[in-house]
Amino acid sequence: MNRMERIRCLNELLLEEMPEYRDQAAEFPEAGQRRLLRGLMNLRPPGGLSQAFLDLQDELLSAERGEKGVVNAEHLPPTARDPRLVLWRGDITRLAAGAIVDADNSGLLGCFCPCHGCIDNAIHSAAGLQLREECSRIMVAQGHPEAAGGAKLTAGYNLPSPYVLHTVGPVVQGRLREEECRTLAKCYRSCLELAERRGIRSVAFCCLSTGEFHFPNQRAAEIAVRTVQEFLDETGSEMKVIFNVFQEKDERIYRALLDPDRTAEAGG
Repeated sequence: MNRMERIRCLNELLLEEMPEYRDQAAEFPEAGQRRLLRGLMNLRPPGGLSQAFLDLQDELLSAERGEKGVVNAEHLPPTARDPRLVLWRGDITRLAAGAIVDADNSGLLGCFCPCHGCIDNAIHSAAGLQLREECSRIMVAQGHPEAAGGAKLTAGYNLPSPYVLHTVGPVVQGRLREEECRTLAKCYRSCLELAERRGIRSVAFCCLSTGEFHFPNQRAAEIAVRTVQEFLDETGSEMKVIFNVFQEKDERIYRALLDPDRTAEAGG
């Protein structure tokens, strides 16, 4: 079975479960079948995954992981601020670290908006539907929405990283408050504490709360770097922490905090 045959088969399996989307699916051209698959996977609620679907999905996602290329966190250069701190700009779903951090909403089930551009959607789409299944089991056992500032740990499934840390950041509405700053710091610390307890030796953070949750980028980066540095210094941990950025403006902000000499040279 070639790649397109696999995609079409996966789409048909999902449409059998969700026939209400069949008319919309019929409008997708051949070139749009992979986007259709991602959209259907985003929409599918947890529960009842067939082994036939999982086998085909894992074959596809494994091949795509190889095509994108895996970036080994151990090979990324340290920053001037601290040899345990790394700055890397790129797609976090390519990164092979001990764990990557997902910026979740309180439902903890991933993004249900088809092909949305958020990090939550990207991570769940690359990991596969098993990630939503595990998150669902956690939430059913918990019995209530996830509070901002905590952390949960799941497997990474088809991601290069074996684990995903899930945390819900603060949502900023209007003027930034000190309470939201404390909650953001708690997100970073909760993830690091959980990783340390589980013996995870490297963690990659995305820019928590700065996208859909509207936390100011500069202030978020300052809180992130300070909180991580304080944790590593207080605990004496040798954990490697990667600050993963995707936008150029975030790279500039983090570079000024982590490699000020290099920033000054570039500016000169």
